[in-house]
Amino acid sequence: MKYSMRLGFLSFLLVVLLVVTSSNGEDPYRFYTWNVTYGDIYPLGVKQQGILINGQFPGPQIESVTNDNLIVSVFNSLDQPFLISWNGVQQRRNSWQDGVYGTNCPIPPGQNFTYVLQVKDQIGSYFYFPSLALHKAAGGYGGIKINSRPMIPVPFPPPSNDFTILAGDWYNRNHTDLKAILDNGSDLPLPDGLIINGRGSNAYTFTVDQGNTYRFRISNVGLTTSINFRIQGHKMKLVEVEGIHTLQNTYDSLDIHLGQSYSVLVTADQPPQDYYIVASTRFTSQILTATSILHYSNSAKTVSGPPPGGLTSQIDWSLEQARSLRRNLTASGPRPNPQGSYHYGLINTTRTIRLENSAPVINGKQRYAVNSVSFIPADTPLKLADYFKISGVFSLGSIPDNPTGGGGYLQTSVMAADFRGYVEIVFENPEDSVQSWHIDGHHFFVVGMDGGQWSAASRSNYNLGDTISRCTVQVYPKSWSAVYMPLDNVGMWNVRSENWARQYLGQQFYLRVYSPANSWRDEYPIPSNALRCGRAVGH
Repeated sequence: MKYSMRLGFLSFLLVVLLVVTSSNGEDPYRFYTWNVTYGDIYPLGVKQQGILINGQFPGPQIESVTNDNLIVSVFNSLDQPFLISWNGVQQRRNSWQDGVYGTNCPIPPGQNFTYVLQVKDQIGSYFYFPSLALHKAAGGYGGIKINSRPMIPVPFPPPSNDFTILAGDWYNRNHTDLKAILDNGSDLPLPDGLIINGRGSNAYTFTVDQGNTYRFRISNVGLTTSINFRIQGHKMKLVEVEGIHTLQNTYDSLDIHLGQSYSVLVTADQPPQDYYIVASTRFTSQILTATSILHYSNSAKTVSGPPPGGLTSQIDWSLEQARSLRRNLTASGPRPNPQGSYHYGLINTTRTIRLENSAPVINGKQRYAVNSVSFIPADTPLKLADYFKISGVFSLGSIPDNPTGGGGYLQTSVMAADFRGYVEIVFENPEDSVQSWHIDGHHFFVVGMDGGQWSAASRSNYNLGDTISRCTVQVYPKSWSAVYMPLDNVGMWNVRSENWARQYLGQQFYLRVYSPANSWRDEYPIPSNALRCGRAVGH
């Protein structure tokens, strides 16, 4: 182990040297060295084997500024292959670093891989997580904070402190046991509880000074469940959604669906005592709740009694809240120009893609599908097969652009798309459960969502002026959500359900955004340290 880790560290230094010497030096570098291990954790008071990064759960937070280069050297000290993905980081021209099995070979046990990322032209709140198997159910995740560059104004005064909240559902069973349930053809049961920053109720405290304002970056890092987030006695002013400054609407509570991230400002303007911070499940048969403590530094009273109740199954309320999210057209984004200068609603779309989720039983086992196709991983990462022109791994067009209405079938599904296209994607959900969809490498404009069946007439109600853009969108039961997306990032990109059981059982595919130019202006070349596996060995 020590020998392989030394070799890994030497390769890490070599990669860094190559990167630094090929750079013009204008953007800073931040270096992280992570050792991924198993360790005992007690999120819900029950001892279980967790996945730790540098002995921590959640893992270390990534602190960065727009355009920073992040050098993350990951040592896999587990007994299984491992990958980390970066939920919301766009990986401009660089799907080689995306950290999902369709683009990267897993890091073998006892070995190292160094990710070389750049948070190019991005701000906002995101998170990283382990993308293979059900590792996410054991931890291994952490927050990503991308601050604006100092010369670019932010549309609110600097807060007194900046807190990250990673909330989500949790199972007491080991990740291997959960994987076995899915492999045997069943769905996961209701989670055992919710946790906030790796801990159960009242185990985590955020200390504030009376009269000051604080930023809370909140992400839903769970496996299967939407949550409602609130702070007892306090209003939340929304300021950012996955990299976009929003109109600063005030909310008593926020619905946060799987994979989504929000930033709110909270002013400590109440009498000096302790207050509940609450996350509870939405749209579940049984309501699960986790709490933390908002502690005034001059507190005269601890929390007592039950935490404030939240919403449970009110879909219309959640839909109206989602529609209330608006873009701040006068605020700068990652660059020093107003975000509203990109008139997304005036651009003609070049293609419409309709994606319908379903839950077929295939070969006697529960699966999940997109347009009837239930994704199965190939023996070789698709990006490597594409780059090395290895035939027989996947075929373009192996998933249709529209629902088929037919039964489900297994396929390594890849959809072809042209660089610099501008597509309309409609997510259609005929099922009784809320869905959450994520697209790696891109952001998209959420132009509409409603109940019932989508049709061309639905476009008349699109918001083509000031909607938010983001990377993860919810689709309510028996409803649809429509987005406009610029295909401005060449690569092989994962389109997936953020419900990890559904993703694992096939509700995903890959979008191949292709440029024939074969130029560094469109896509970086394969990294010198790229791992080879499957049929890519020897290439």
